[in-house]
Amino acid sequence: MPQYMDITLTIHPHMPVWPGDPTPEVTRMRSIAEGHVCNVSRFAAGVHLGTHLDAPLHFIDGAGGVETLALETLIGPAVVADVGDADRVDVSHLEAMDLPADCTRLLIKSRNSALWSRPGTEFHADYVALTPEAADWVVARGIKLVGIDYLSIERYKEPGHVTHHKLLGAGVIAVEGLDLRGVEPGPYKLICLPMKIAGSDGAFVRAVLEG
Repeated sequence: MPQYMDITLTIHPHMPVWPGDPTPEVTRMRSIAEGHVCNVSRFAAGVHLGTHLDAPLHFIDGAGGVETLALETLIGPAVVADVGDADRVDVSHLEAMDLPADCTRLLIKSRNSALWSRPGTEFHADYVALTPEAADWVVARGIKLVGIDYLSIERYKEPGHVTHHKLLGAGVIAVEGLDLRGVEPGPYKLICLPMKIAGSDGAFVRAVLEG
């Protein structure tokens, strides 16, 4: 039987969010306890919350939204690679991964993963992310989906958001906020399905590894 690992963060009001983004809210609009026939809730949040992906539209005006993303890119073989205690992901880290020639989906595990075990809503601005040069390497290697274990694929307050522009401008899907705490490096099958929101620059995903 296949073994599945859920690498999706649970959404709740006490989770870290990107500075300036709204805290997620779940409001009970109808309640059986109050005499209604069913429970009905309302959910409100920004789309770049928890485990989510960036569509090209996030940084490329006029580009495709999440509803345009190909399932063939979101589902298939993937490699999880661990960069250890590195404070950033640069070309030397990527080259050291010795990825298979046909690798098109790369999930990067770093010291970020330990942050998800800390209680509270604190945002950690010193998270590990890709350098612009690493983004160039990803594009040149033909990787179509790259994931990271914190809330952004690029470093906090990167001038010009170069990493995002390089990746999304080349059609590479960025998956952010992955929960890779219990995942060992190696090959897997990735299933990464976003909410299909027309015209949205991002969306929550349910990300699962089979392996």
